[in-house]
Amino acid sequence: MAKAPIISPDNSASKTTSEFTTAVDSPVGKGRPTPSRKEREAANRRPLVPVGKEARKEQRGRVAEQRNRARIGLANGEEKFLPARDKGEQRKYVRDYIDARWSVGEAMIPIMVIVILLSLIPAASAFTLIALWGFFVFAIIDCLLVGQRIRSKLAAAHGGADKVETGLRWYAAMRALQMKPMRLPKPQVKRGEFPTA
Repeated sequence: MAKAPIISPDNSASKTTSEFTTAVDSPVGKGRPTPSRKEREAANRRPLVPVGKEARKEQRGRVAEQRNRARIGLANGEEKFLPARDKGEQRKYVRDYIDARWSVGEAMIPIMVIVILLSLIPAASAFTLIALWGFFVFAIIDCLLVGQRIRSKLAAAHGGADKVETGLRWYAAMRALQMKPMRLPKPQVKRGEFPTA
């Protein structure tokens, strides 16, 4: 592709592109010329797979160590290893508040196992279905109440409801519906140790 001459304000083609490239190539502020695309690609070119058996083994070891460290950090609730949905002071408060209390939703998995076993008995299936729906309603009410309670506590602590992050009620409900040993990040507080906002 040929470079077109650059027209000056008086519409004359007095300066060509080659004159401008020498001006651009001169080091102005950074002390060196901007590398061309070819030079950048050559600098970035390296083998995708490490050369040699020892190098591959060493790289696998490093990757496994980093992955293990990230997994342990996530489980322990270290901020830098948490995904975006778990980061922040308010979300930590929600996690600690939910972990400090008993929730109806924690019994969901054991109740579901009992329902599966009772559904094998034909005479008990109608009663089981009614009890299951009653449990679901009770768990939903519990999630709504705890979400509202957490939101009001955070609003009081942070100076108004507009300072509270969005999505905290849903976050609290999803954590409250899990059994405590299955929660991730792992619970950092014992039952009854409610956090201060």
